[in-house]
Amino acid sequence: MISVTEALEHLFALARPLGVETVPLLQAHGRVLAKDVAATRNQPPFNSSAMDGYAVTEVAPGLRLRVIGESAAGHGFYQTVKTGEAVRIFTGAPVPDGAKAVVIQEDVTRDGDWITIGDNPEDNDHIRRAGGDFRIGDTVSAGRVIGPNDIALLASMNIADVPVTRRPIVALISTGDELVMPGETPGPDQIIASNTLGLHALMRDLGAEPRLLPIARDNEASLRTAFDLAKGADLIVTIGGASVGDHDVVANLAPQLGFDQSFYKVAMRPGKPLMAGRFGEAMMIGLPGNPVSAMVCGHVFVAPVVRAMLRLPAQAAPRRSGVLAEALPANGPREHYMRARVTDGGLIAFGSQDSSLLSILGQADALIVRSPKDGPRSAGDHVEYLPLR
Repeated sequence: MISVTEALEHLFALARPLGVETVPLLQAHGRVLAKDVAATRNQPPFNSSAMDGYAVTEVAPGLRLRVIGESAAGHGFYQTVKTGEAVRIFTGAPVPDGAKAVVIQEDVTRDGDWITIGDNPEDNDHIRRAGGDFRIGDTVSAGRVIGPNDIALLASMNIADVPVTRRPIVALISTGDELVMPGETPGPDQIIASNTLGLHALMRDLGAEPRLLPIARDNEASLRTAFDLAKGADLIVTIGGASVGDHDVVANLAPQLGFDQSFYKVAMRPGKPLMAGRFGEAMMIGLPGNPVSAMVCGHVFVAPVVRAMLRLPAQAAPRRSGVLAEALPANGPREHYMRARVTDGGLIAFGSQDSSLLSILGQADALIVRSPKDGPRSAGDHVEYLPLR
């Protein structure tokens, strides 16, 4: 068995960053920016007013000025303002040539075409300088997930098409004669397939393109068919069959079908029977069949691999530090990911950590990470955890 850290190192070595495609700006949300993009214009493109008021050449208490025109957003005033003159101006409008400041309308009294500046005008010119936000050539750096704020910024830079990393195609294959899909009627010795559906949702959240393939039964022909259907995928994820029992078809048959194994078994719980390698042009990860094990391994291993394929930093799932609200007994020889709740008083691990209990995983919003042979922990101790929500 290898450690979780060693397993991640092997996985990152197997993962291949994907190519670049260009998408319209409106389709770029949630994608990973693959190349730096540069502004094609200055923002603002001209000196603009930050307030409603009057553009003037000078500001002094009691100064009387003649209003010679108006500058509004989209409708500027393109004459030069001279001494003794003012231009009515609105927020976002171009500041006319010659004007040195904008006096806010609250500091002005108007009488027909004349204004008088009050006794205590604000000591602020209220002008947003051209290029004060960004200038032509300023860049947005690659390697970020594009969010709503980024979309707004790119739009203001006049970038209509965005270079993004291609979405990884992830083929999800459940294995086992005991499985049926949700909505079907299971036999007396069958259960509902749940792992691939949970992983499908996780992959979509990560920005991948998951493909849910038919269940592979416990025979060579069915597994061959499943792998044939997975052709073209960047990542193949099998669930179940990763142990070495007589019915564990993935472990027994995958090497015969072209699977080049990198490692097998990780010193963790839940999730020990994990394997990975390459299957032709695709990377392949074999997850254990227990529902909680599969989902935990999805968060710990598959998610970082997908991020690496998307050209995000190749690093472990981000952890946080928290305080235990209740004591924990000593840990065993494997790294343990304990389902837990985050409360106002701190982290509380669930009493049962059986790897078949999806109901507990559904209530959990954290995985407390216990290092191998970690000693007993008291309430108030600081521990690391993986957030699940």
